[in-house]
Parts: sequence; structure tokens; C-alpha cells
Amino acid sequence: MNQLDQQVARRLTRFYVMALTVIALLLISGLLLFRYVIRNHYGDSRVVNIAGRQRMLSQRLTKLSLLRSQNTPTPDTASFDSLFNLWQKTHVQLQQGTLHPERGSTIRSSAKLDSMFTAIDPSFQSLVQSFNQINNPASTDTQRNEALRSILRHEHSYVLRMNDIVFQIDAESLERVKTLERIEFFITLAALLALLIEGFFIFRPVVNYTQNVVRRLDKSEKNLRQANNRLEITNHALEETNRSLVLANRKLVETQQELLQTTEEKYQLQLAESLIRAAALLEGQEEERRRFARELHDGIGQMLTGLKLHAEKLKSGFLQDDKQRARVEDVCELIYDTIQTTRQVAYNLMPSVLSDFGLQSALKVLADQTTRASGIDIVFESDEAVKRLTPATEIGLYRIAQEALHNAVKYAEAQLIRIQLQIDRQKITLAVTDDGKGFAVKIPKDENQLSINRGLDNMHTRARLLNGELIITSKMRKGTKVLVRVRHTLNPN
Repeated sequence: MNQLDQQVARRLTRFYVMALTVIALLLISGLLLFRYVIRNHYGDSRVVNIAGRQRMLSQRLTKLSLLRSQNTPTPDTASFDSLFNLWQKTHVQLQQGTLHPERGSTIRSSAKLDSMFTAIDPSFQSLVQSFNQINNPASTDTQRNEALRSILRHEHSYVLRMNDIVFQIDAESLERVKTLERIEFFITLAALLALLIEGFFIFRPVVNYTQNVVRRLDKSEKNLRQANNRLEITNHALEETNRSLVLANRKLVETQQELLQTTEEKYQLQLAESLIRAAALLEGQEEERRRFARELHDGIGQMLTGLKLHAEKLKSGFLQDDKQRARVEDVCELIYDTIQTTRQVAYNLMPSVLSDFGLQSALKVLADQTTRASGIDIVFESDEAVKRLTPATEIGLYRIAQEALHNAVKYAEAQLIRIQLQIDRQKITLAVTDDGKGFAVKIPKDENQLSINRGLDNMHTRARLLNGELIITSKMRKGTKVLVRVRHTLNPN
């Protein structure tokens, strides 16, 4: 139905737009033509008046010339010069076709008018010369009388020819008015003919088409009623089906919620088990490190110390051979280096300063030792006084800092590494920042990257076990930052 309505609307709109466009074009074209012709006729009466005034001016100038030649006073207050200039200038403008002082009135040029102005030109020129002679103060009486006779001889011819020009201008203006009347008649006839054609070829087909559409709509309405009756029956059946579907959907939603809850509980249980296993594994590692560190310190360390004492006694003994003395000195140095390495390994496995003095001191020692071992500038910054935390928190944060510092020294190619430790009432923040080459945090590309990711996994696991968050940001050629925040618990001891 909507498609039919749109089709009818488009067709009726098209027909009416065509009809109205034709009428509008005829009216607008007629209006524009009338305005154009009337605008050109504005100055016709003014031109006729000005042309008629030329006869009066020539007669006044003739009268003034006659009185001036006889030295007779005249009641005419007009200046001879002003009348003469006005008459001469107006004649030239009439001949050229434009009256400038009269609002730019235009004289329609025609061959007959041009010939008439050509015929009157000798009389006009003679009158101009004679009027100039009369108006010239230096002229003698004889010259003025001769000029007066010339004026009387040509003035009558000028007036007659000027009358013909006036009548010709008026006749041409009247002919243009008649032409406008004929154009108006033809435009009116064309408009009536257009209305007649539109009635037969536009409005009548539109009426027939509308009647057909109405009949089709009536038939469609009947079909629609029948379809509605069938749809009502179908709707009742659908409502029953929808009720059944709603009940089934509710049961399905409840089942899905139970399944999601079960899945979530299972996931949380698996996560908790994973954390417990990770915690147990890390605790076992830490315990194994403590045991191994004690064995290194108490066992191998003591044996190496004894070996060092025997080597020093041997070196202080009587050795005549310089080569033997040098070999003994090398053995002593090697034993000393082995002792230092053993102590360093034991310290790295379980730093005694961590359990004795806390996290702040342990991180300071870690930064100093790594600086001496790697040659990289490592700066440690922290609050002035950091209270002791629980052993698990201190060990976890120390291992995270140790892993981050190890990655920065080994892979980052950094020039400066900064370790920052801050603590407030609620949380403790540890940050390890370097200015190295950075790395892709998510996508491993080589063995070094895989090694880094394993270290990152260890740091994430330790942060989760501390109920904290670990944030790692890295940009290529702009460095890496490892940030961990943990809600701290102070050591009750």
C-alpha cells in the first residue's frame, strides 16, 4: 500500500508540476516581456515633449533675436544664452538618441528619423550661426540684421521639419504600443491553449488514473480485511507459542546462569589452586635457597676459607723458585675470587640484609652490587624511613625488583636504571625504570624475548600472591618501566 501511495503521489506530482510549470513559464515570460517593453516606453512621452519644446525654444530665440536687433526691451526674463544652450544641446541629444538631463531617456533609432534629422540639420546649423551672431556683443548692426534675415528664412523650415520629427516619434511609439497589444493577445491565447491542452492531456488522465487507483485501493482494502481475519487467528496461535517459548526461555536462562555460576566457581577454584601451587612452589624455592645459601656459607665457604689460609701460609714459606711463588700467588687470588663469588651467590640466593634490615636496605645493597658488577649507573630512591613489612611481602617485592633489574642489565642495553620505593598508609609502590631499547611486551620474537617473558610471568605470579598489581610498560628505543603496587602489612615485630 505504501508503494502504491508513493507511486500515485509521484505521478500526480509529476503531472501537476508539468502543468504549473507551463503556466508559470507563460506568465513569467509575459510579465518579463511587458516589463521590458513598458520600461522602454517610459521615456516616449518625455521624448515627444522635449521634441515639441524644441519648436517653442526656436520661436522664443527668434523673438528675442528680433527684439535684440531692434534694441527693444522684452518681458521675457529668460536668458538668451541659457535658452540657446538648452535648445542646441537638446537638439544634439535628440539627434544622438539619448536625453541625458531627462533621466537617460532613449530615443529609438529608425531610418526615417535619421533621414529627418539629416534633412533638418542645414536649417539647424544656419540658426546656430545666426543666433551666435546675434548674441555676440562685438557684432555690428549690419551683421545682426543679416543674421536676423537668416533666422527668419530658416526658422519656419526648422519648425515644420521639427513638427514632422515629433509626429514621427509619436507614431513610432504608438506602433510599439500596438505591437505590445498584439504580443499580449498572443500570450493570452497561448495561456488559454496551454490550459486546454493540460485539461485534455494532463488533468483528464490524472482523474482517470485516480479513479483506477481508488478502485484498486477499495479492492486492496477488502483483501486486507480478509488477511487481517486470517492474521488474528494466526496471532492467537502465535501467542500460545510465545507463552511456551517464554517459559522455555526462562528455564534456559536459569540453566545458563547456573552453568555460568558453576563455571565461575570452577574457574575461581582452579585459580585458587593455581595460586596455592605457585605459592607452595615459590615457598619451596625460597626455602631451598635458604638451605643452599647456608650450605654455601657454612660448608663450602668455610672450606674455601681454610684453603685460603693454607695457601697464604704456603706463600709466606720459603720458596726459592720465582715461578712457584707466582703460581702460589695466582692460586691465592683464585681462591679469594672463588670465596667472593660464593659469598655473592649465597647472598643472591638469600640476602641476609633483607631479613636483618628490611626491604629498603636490601634494595640499596642490590643496586650498589649490580652497579659494581655491570658498570651501569643504577640509582635507588626511596622514602627516608620505610617500616619493616611482613617477610613474605619483603621477599616477594625483593624478587620482583631482582628479576626486573636482571632483565634490564642483561637485555635492555641501558645507561641508567632507577629503582624507586614509596610507601604510604595503604600501599607500597616499587618501580624499576630503564632507558634501554625496550621490547614487545606481548609477542615474543626470539630466545631473549622468551626468557624475558618467563621472568615476567614469575613477577606476575609473585604480585598476585601478594594481592597486588604489576604493570609493565615498554616502548621500542624509549625504555621499560616495571611498576608493582601492593597493599602492605607492617611487621608486628
